[in-house]
Amino acid sequence: MKKIALLIIVIALFSCKNDELSADRFKTGIFEIPAGKGYEKTVIIRQDSLQIEKYEDRIDSLSITWKNNFNYTLKMLHPKTAIDEDPIYIKITSISKNSYEFEAVIGHSNYVQKGTIYKK
Repeated sequence: MKKIALLIIVIALFSCKNDELSADRFKTGIFEIPAGKGYEKTVIIRQDSLQIEKYEDRIDSLSITWKNNFNYTLKMLHPKTAIDEDPIYIKITSISKNSYEFEAVIGHSNYVQKGTIYKK
């Protein structure tokens, strides 16, 4: 029984280090959400706890807080409307080499927006 438990721990440790399973590479850099499926083309720049989003003729600044490799929260730094004051909860649902799929919920809404972010 001890050997099985040790084997599970070793597999878990190596799985966390596997780059294909880790979202660490998406925590900083330049990204894009392509136009379509409810989105305008959006360019995202992430550095430390700051995320800048450029779309249409707007630029938004948000704080980004990572809960773990697969969940993070965005909060507008300069909200313009009441809905902008609500946090956006993001869950990464799958990871590919240069992209990830996500689900986003604003505040305590039941509406889930899905999309894909590509690393440039």
